[in-house]
Amino acid sequence: MMLSLRGINTYYGRAHILADVALEVAEGEVVVLLGRNGAGKSTTLKSIIGWVRPQRGEIAFDGRRIDRLPTWRIARAGLGYVPEDRRIFTDLSVMENLDVGHQRGGWSPERVLALFPNLAEARDRPASRISGGEQQMLAIARCLMGNPSCILMDEPSEGLAPVIVDQLAAAIRALKAAGVAMLLSEQNWRFASMVADRAYVIEKGRIRFSGTLAELAADAEARQRYLAV
Repeated sequence: MMLSLRGINTYYGRAHILADVALEVAEGEVVVLLGRNGAGKSTTLKSIIGWVRPQRGEIAFDGRRIDRLPTWRIARAGLGYVPEDRRIFTDLSVMENLDVGHQRGGWSPERVLALFPNLAEARDRPASRISGGEQQMLAIARCLMGNPSCILMDEPSEGLAPVIVDQLAAAIRALKAAGVAMLLSEQNWRFASMVADRAYVIEKGRIRFSGTLAELAADAEARQRYLAV
C-alpha cells in the first residue's frame, strides 16, 4: 500500500474527533473519503500530512511510518496536499505560483499546463484574477510541481460549476493514468463516482463503510444514512 492508517485517534483539545480511523490507498489508486460537514474528513487529511498530530495510531507512507515526522519531511517524502482553502499566492501570476512549488523531477510547468489548459491560457495573469475553478486547478498544479507520488485533496469540487467539475475529474483520471495515487475528501457523490476506485464513508469520526464505488452505489441505506443521497 502507498498509504495506510491504522487506529488513528485525533483530538482538538479534549474533543475526540477521529476514533480508530483505518484506511488504505494503493499505488496509482484514487480513494474518496465521503461524509457530511463535520464528519472528520479534513481532520483525517490534516492528521496524515502532520498539521494535526494523532494521539494514537500509526500512519505509513511508501513503507515508512510518518505520523511523528514534521510536515516538511512528509512532503519531501512524496506526499502532496491540496487544502480546502487552496492557499495559492494571489499576488503572484499562475506561472510564478508554479515556480514556487517547482522541484526537479517528472513534472515541469509545460506538463502541468498541458493537464490544465485553462491555466495555460492564464499563465501570466495574477492568481487573484482567475476563476475559483481555475484557482483549484492551480492549487493542484502547484502541488504537482513538487513531484508527489500521492496527493491528498480536501473537498476539491466544492463550490465549482458542473463544467469545471467535469474538467477536474478528467484531470484526476489523467493523474491516475500517470501513476499518481490520490485520497480525496468529498461530499459530492457525483464527482466521487466519476473518479474514485474505492470509498470510505466517515461519520462522527468513525469509518462506517469501506468498499468499491459500485458497492456503495448499490447500498442505498448507507448512502441515505451517512450521505443523504
